Amino acid sequence: MHYFFVIMIMGDRMKIIEYEDQYLEDVRNLLTELEEYIVSIDKDELDQVHPEYHEKMALIDLNEVNKNNGKCYLAIEEDEVIGLIMGTIPQYGEFDYLDYKCPKRGEITELIVTSKIRSKGVGQALMNKMEEYFKSAGCEYILVDVFAYNKNAINFYGKNGYHHRMYTNIKRIG
Repeated sequence: MHYFFVIMIMGDRMKIIEYEDQYLEDVRNLLTELEEYIVSIDKDELDQVHPEYHEKMALIDLNEVNKNNGKCYLAIEEDEVIGLIMGTIPQYGEFDYLDYKCPKRGEITELIVTSKIRSKGVGQALMNKMEEYFKSAGCEYILVDVFAYNKNAINFYGKNGYHHRMYTNIKRIG
């Protein structure tokens, strides 16, 4: 059973639905748009949009969602997909308990709103929907990895109560 809810953004009607296969190309387009943005802000110049990215990445991400009790929600306005969020509820590894309490957690793996409509509340609506799902599934925490150079995303998550727990450091040696 698929369900959706409608919110008002700038006077327009937007609905959030669970992913349906008919929107696969839209998901591909949004993920490619996000990766192209990440490439454009990558000061280390390590990210790329591989020629197979557009065709394969959405399928890889959606498979992870399905395999890990996750959800993919789409924001749709006037029959156009304008944003998406993907999240999973992964299992811990066999020995994670040795140094970690292992609370049930959700992980946001993707969040993208098309550049045509950013900063209009779409990302917030998607985030609220995913947080609602994680709460209903009994999660105690939500994790999200954010690219260090993506200041807009860092600010967005900070405004939503997320904070740093780990840092990944990098140094070029060659």
